[in-house]
Amino acid sequence: MKKLMELLREEMVKAFAGAGYDEKYAQVNVSNRPDLCQYQCNGALAAAKAYHKAPMVIAEEVVPALLEGPYFEKAEAVRPGFINLTLRNEFLADYVNEMAETEKFGAVQTEEPRTIMIDYGGPNVAKPLHVGHLRSAVIGESVKRICRFVGHKVIGDVHLGDWGLQMGLIITELRKRQPDLPYFDPEFAGEYPEEAPFTIGELEEIYPYANAFSKEHPEYLAEAHQATYELQNGNRGYLALWQHIINVSVTDLKRNYRNLNVEFDLWKKESDAQKYIPDLVKYLKDEGYAYISEGALVVDVKEETDTKEIPPCMILKSDGATLYKTTDLATIVEREKLFDPDTYIYVVDKRQGLYFEQIFRCSKKCKLVPEETEMIFLGFGTMNGKDGKPFKTRDGGVMRLENLIAEIKGAVYDKIMENRQMDESEADEVARKVGVAALKYGDLSNQASKDYIFDTERFTSFDGNTGPYILYTIVRIKSILQKYREMGGDESAKVHAEVNPSELALLLQLGRFSEMVQTAYEEKAPHKVCQYVYELANAFNGFYHETRILNEEDTQKRAGYIALLKVVLGVLETCCDLLGIETPDRM
Repeated sequence: MKKLMELLREEMVKAFAGAGYDEKYAQVNVSNRPDLCQYQCNGALAAAKAYHKAPMVIAEEVVPALLEGPYFEKAEAVRPGFINLTLRNEFLADYVNEMAETEKFGAVQTEEPRTIMIDYGGPNVAKPLHVGHLRSAVIGESVKRICRFVGHKVIGDVHLGDWGLQMGLIITELRKRQPDLPYFDPEFAGEYPEEAPFTIGELEEIYPYANAFSKEHPEYLAEAHQATYELQNGNRGYLALWQHIINVSVTDLKRNYRNLNVEFDLWKKESDAQKYIPDLVKYLKDEGYAYISEGALVVDVKEETDTKEIPPCMILKSDGATLYKTTDLATIVEREKLFDPDTYIYVVDKRQGLYFEQIFRCSKKCKLVPEETEMIFLGFGTMNGKDGKPFKTRDGGVMRLENLIAEIKGAVYDKIMENRQMDESEADEVARKVGVAALKYGDLSNQASKDYIFDTERFTSFDGNTGPYILYTIVRIKSILQKYREMGGDESAKVHAEVNPSELALLLQLGRFSEMVQTAYEEKAPHKVCQYVYELANAFNGFYHETRILNEEDTQKRAGYIALLKVVLGVLETCCDLLGIETPDRM
């Protein structure tokens, strides 16, 4: 099914060509003056200079052909040369009816499916998720869903940090607290216990303690570095402890991400890439890409066109130690071998822009990926408190993500119970869905690269551009449809063409769905989905308040309303799914 705008442009191309003008001038846009028209073409203004004619002359030559076609009720040439367009209601109703019968409501599917690897999440094991992990998780999840929706094969990887100094710190502190554990006995040759010697709560206390202690005690830090070295070089007991840390951490991480309705296809780790590093380093040396500079092994990635300094990409430090860049490049080697992606998308804090510029350039220059591979850095801004500074707890600490979710859920629960129409258990489940929607929509409705202010009161409001408002609109439609079914109404009808102004606005908004999805995909922009779903919800609520739906005496007209509501509900729920938001049946 073609996009509505595509159909309109095709008609405009025929009109311009028929009047003797180049089709490049036949661009159609949504009108910025909806009080005057629905769509607009400004091509006559651009063509005037090329054809040495007044814009109005060109516009008046194009308009007659538009009125002869099937799409436009009105096409007017307006000074100084605009072409104002109003669609035929019959055409618009037919288009929405076709949407209702088409998979994914007519959203255009790609003709060339790509394999897309999305790297998002990026938590470290043994550490709780905090508010700083929110944006990567919800933005990455939505981008993954949007890419998949238009027909691409998408692989989402959490890419756990599990191979750095934090492992050595935990091992060192465990040895200090429980020296008799078999993991620390070099003579132990038996099977290590299946059960971890710590809980997730204990593990999350151990790391920050060890990290703080190491900053005050150099000898302790040296022990941790030694433990890290031994782990990375195959110490049997340390590897068993490391596996316990992974198992306990991943179980907890999956629970927390599930609470956010975030799912990963892969739970790969930094350590998975380690086996590729020796061959990678050898390849970079043998092929002449890497050289020694001040004792370190580096690859030059600067280009002649650079206007700012781009430092070399360091592969090994002067002492031979690897870096995060080494691991990230080795991860790309692994991904090429296992998945052969056409596109890489990294959803990371925008302050990491230079880092990933080096990674991408090194990957292309050293032919770790084919030249045509698309590598995208999707950098996001900071979630700030009302003071404009990075979001903190009331006592100034970093808030755990599960505590933030609980706080939002609690605020929603209180609002639900103010007008208590359901029992506590149902209210609790509804508050969970609405609370997560409030949190995710509050984040995703902002352009990813922008910083934004986190405001619990605003995000949990049932009015305005919020998640609860969108969900309340969906629940309202579900309630109307349920009552109509109980009335025994005809559900086989189609959207009709005799429409009132608010109904027309709703049809127009539905017609823009496919265009929005394409834009959201091309720009990797969940906020475009939020903007659209808010405008569609507003259009529906305008229609709802101005129209007698269930009380309409004309049964055919009433059935047409219901047909329209079904499409609106389907599109709203589809948009919520693209955002990773669950929808309740009641609120």
